[in-house]
Amino acid sequence: MADLRRQRGTQSERLAADFLQGRGLKVLARNFRCKTGELDLVCLDHEVLAIIEVRQRGSREFGGALQSVTWCKQRKIIRATRFFLQRQAGWQGRAVRFDVVAVEGPPGGAQRLVWVKDAFRAT
Repeated sequence: MADLRRQRGTQSERLAADFLQGRGLKVLARNFRCKTGELDLVCLDHEVLAIIEVRQRGSREFGGALQSVTWCKQRKIIRATRFFLQRQAGWQGRAVRFDVVAVEGPPGGAQRLVWVKDAFRAT
């Protein structure tokens, strides 16, 4: 079950990366992992460093993909971003934006992507 979930996650992240690149973003990193969490995609949107959380849900039951980015998950992403910026000094000083790309629909079926720019902010 975990392998299937990981495969779906990888497929959704690839789909989201292609979607974002088609809209002019440059993917700098994928699946950046550290002790505080994980960043699905780190992109450059002109001069803004866009941290992208990719969420996949087969149905809207239980709130759907967008609603699954809870306050707790946001905190983990923010912490992982701070760690990323400590390790990647070249990106420090840029504006940072937190986006969510929701991939909705059954795997292998018709999927819809929803991109929410500036979905949450670091406090």
